[in-house]
Amino acid sequence: MLIQIPAKNDFRIHQQNNKSNSSLSVGIAKTALEIEEAQRLRHAVFSKEYGAIFEGSSTDIDQDKYDQWCDHLLVRDQTTQQVVGTYRLLRPEQAVQAGGYYSESEFDLAGLDSIRHEIVEFGRACIDEDYRSGPTLMMLWTGLSEIIRKNNYQYVLGCASVSLRDDGVTAAEVWRSVREYPQQDHGLKVTPHHPYPIEQVNPELPANVPALIDGYLKLGVKVCGEPAWDPDFNTVDFPMLLTVSQMNPRYRKRLGFDPS
Repeated sequence: MLIQIPAKNDFRIHQQNNKSNSSLSVGIAKTALEIEEAQRLRHAVFSKEYGAIFEGSSTDIDQDKYDQWCDHLLVRDQTTQQVVGTYRLLRPEQAVQAGGYYSESEFDLAGLDSIRHEIVEFGRACIDEDYRSGPTLMMLWTGLSEIIRKNNYQYVLGCASVSLRDDGVTAAEVWRSVREYPQQDHGLKVTPHHPYPIEQVNPELPANVPALIDGYLKLGVKVCGEPAWDPDFNTVDFPMLLTVSQMNPRYRKRLGFDPS
């Protein structure tokens, strides 16, 4: 059964100056059709921007075995009714049913065994290129935070992907940048099954940290291990772990964890 965001908070409206200059809403997909809308957005973004390879699929859908166990957060343009952003979430009890977390396909999570029962995993983060601004991302974080608060999860785990279409230049810049942030406490570390040789990338080539990853770092998310190489999606994946109690105080208040 999907987690239902409480009815009074089922949809939050936020004005955003985007392509359509319209309002956005966020909520959990309740039907197979709504999940398919998220999968089509994922396919469009990942195939175009990452050059992802979707094995065994002749449709414009990104789908895997984890989708059936996940909650799918959708941000929708209220004017066009288009889904313009999505996350999928795998709760610990769902992960048991699914046979593990998606992240375990890329990382050894043995270092997280002590907190495994308190982890909700986020993934397949995706925003339409015409809606990539702060308010859209905040809408997704608002939906995610309501699920975290309602279920008292203490940790949020996920992978932040960086395209390899520039031969790893941006990924190398991300790695240099995250090293400047304090590392995850309590020895909570993961190990990639297939490490990416990021130290071999020319460190003098110019690049910027992607806005989504920069946003995670400001939120208080920490990189909890070396990045992995995902050849199917043509990406370098950084393991990200948020300890909810250590979230940036500004965002804790903004997302409703602390009283105003």
